[in-house]
Amino acid sequence: MDVLWMIPLLLFPLLMWTSSTFVFYFKKFFYVAWMMCLALITIPLCILKSGGRDVENMRIIRSMVRHVKYFLGLRFEVTGWEHLQTEGPYVIISNHQSSLDVLGLMEILPDRCTMIAKKELIYAGTVGLICWLGGIVFINRKKTSDAKSVMADAAKTMLDEQIRLWVFPEGTRNQKGDLLPFKKGAFHLAVQAQVPIIPVVFSSYSSFYLRKEKQFNSGTITLKILPKIETKGMTSEDISSLSDKCFNVMRSAFLNISESVTQSNGPLS
Repeated sequence: MDVLWMIPLLLFPLLMWTSSTFVFYFKKFFYVAWMMCLALITIPLCILKSGGRDVENMRIIRSMVRHVKYFLGLRFEVTGWEHLQTEGPYVIISNHQSSLDVLGLMEILPDRCTMIAKKELIYAGTVGLICWLGGIVFINRKKTSDAKSVMADAAKTMLDEQIRLWVFPEGTRNQKGDLLPFKKGAFHLAVQAQVPIIPVVFSSYSSFYLRKEKQFNSGTITLKILPKIETKGMTSEDISSLSDKCFNVMRSAFLNISESVTQSNGPLS
């Protein structure tokens, strides 16, 4: 009977060494499970600190999550820190590749900053509750009218409470090696509030993480924070040109840093 208990202990390191598919599923399972455990621990801390839903809770969440990258074998290289040293409210926009983006987000998240996320996230158990406590703004992507109403309220909240909002303008996860066309919500938000936009670009994950191929190795992610783009004086008529400008500067940076990171990490085989 004692021998039977030894079999899983022997199989685990063997599978971690020989099966990339096993490593992929193990890391994914560990990531989700550990984040839910961290959320469970963080919930009472947030309630004790702020009494409930408050953007200040993001400080606690940020400090609790930052170590997770080490368990997954990930490292972040950040450039452009000076561009986040901007006073007052602003909108951060970034490309969106997978749930791993949360780790990069927490790596550089400024104070009094929260996110805009899909409404379904609130039902994700302890993670959903901690997102709510962190002041995350939830939108229904299936109802355009609801999303516009939430964005209008968010613009008012940004100014009244002097907060920053992080938005993924692609609207969905994308690991196709390029950026998807941007949705206009983030730009309506920035123009309505007359606050600057700060683009943040994550390098491609393809050198260490491929979801379809079930590969998840160690790797380095470059985060490039770009100079702010002002919106003062802009109106709704400027939304399209503003979106195009942000897309072009982010796409150029994405292709540039992704090529450098791929050469550094080496291609996945």
